[in-house]
Amino acid sequence: MLRHLVRSPSTPQALALRGQIVLAASEGRSNQQIAATLHIPEVTVGKWRRAFALSGLDGLHDAPRSGRPPKHSDKVWQRIQTRVCEQPEAYSRWSVRTLARDLGLPPTTVHEALVSARLQPHRVRTFTFSPDSDFEAKLLDLVGLYLHPPDNAIVLCVDEKSGIQALDRTQPGLPLRATRPRTWTNEYVRHGTQALLAALDIATGRVIGHVKDRRTSANFLRFMNDVVAAFPNRDLHIILDNLNIHKNAAAQRWLKRHPSVHFHHTPTHASWTNLIECFFSILGKQGLSHRVDRSKTSLREFLIEYLTTYNETSGPFTWTKGPEQLRSIIEATKAYQAAHPRKRRRTRKTRGQ
Repeated sequence: MLRHLVRSPSTPQALALRGQIVLAASEGRSNQQIAATLHIPEVTVGKWRRAFALSGLDGLHDAPRSGRPPKHSDKVWQRIQTRVCEQPEAYSRWSVRTLARDLGLPPTTVHEALVSARLQPHRVRTFTFSPDSDFEAKLLDLVGLYLHPPDNAIVLCVDEKSGIQALDRTQPGLPLRATRPRTWTNEYVRHGTQALLAALDIATGRVIGHVKDRRTSANFLRFMNDVVAAFPNRDLHIILDNLNIHKNAAAQRWLKRHPSVHFHHTPTHASWTNLIECFFSILGKQGLSHRVDRSKTSLREFLIEYLTTYNETSGPFTWTKGPEQLRSIIEATKAYQAAHPRKRRRTRKTRGQ
């Protein structure tokens, strides 16, 4: 074991040297002979021979060290952590330098204290509590569809991405080069917008899409006709938001004509429960963030081509949080709704009343 430790290339040099001392001693050499052979002080040889005799192989490892004493006391760190959680008077948030100046401490000390406490004053996470009184029931209904879809049924996430702009740059850009990113001018010309109506099959990741000039009730129902035709003889469970064209009288009449289709509406102000938003994020980053379009036609053609290419390599979308993991947000939403009851909207009086 000790010979293997000495010969291993991954053994630290200090530990290998101590092993050589012990091996040489096992051959009957004296401390003077070992020190002369290894070119080390005789006192070092004696130290590690005694350590091995007392503790064996563990005695050859360095003992824990206390390290350099802390430069600042716990009170200083507590002062930093308390102050960073308070709202500054002249800034919207603290930075390391502004906080250090306020406390009269070195920026390196402040930075170290913030890192150790995992405090990040420069970051903000957004959230919105849903005011929907049926938030829990709607959320658990969607989660049930994601985790346990009904037999012989398709779960589809539907939404519209409206206002996709056809933007052209006012000056030609420069292509990507080594050590230099692609460049373009920050001035642009608008050439109109397009609306993408999309339905995501969560089991396969494939997307059915229509590209239209406007998001209208008629366009939505035409799109839904194509969605139904794409899955003949199958029950369709459609997850969609509370937009007026999804719930108006025309949509209700359409649902009566298609008994195999079931609408499941997300809670209000909870678009994160619709997995189609994940696809829209992919589209924005992969397809739209660096686009240059000189007309709505070119934008429409690109969107159609993107959907075709995307579907060739698409994969399933998996919801990972069950009811247990969502219990905290359900309880927090209930507490918010109890503390902020929703005000009833005033109804307008019509003439003659």
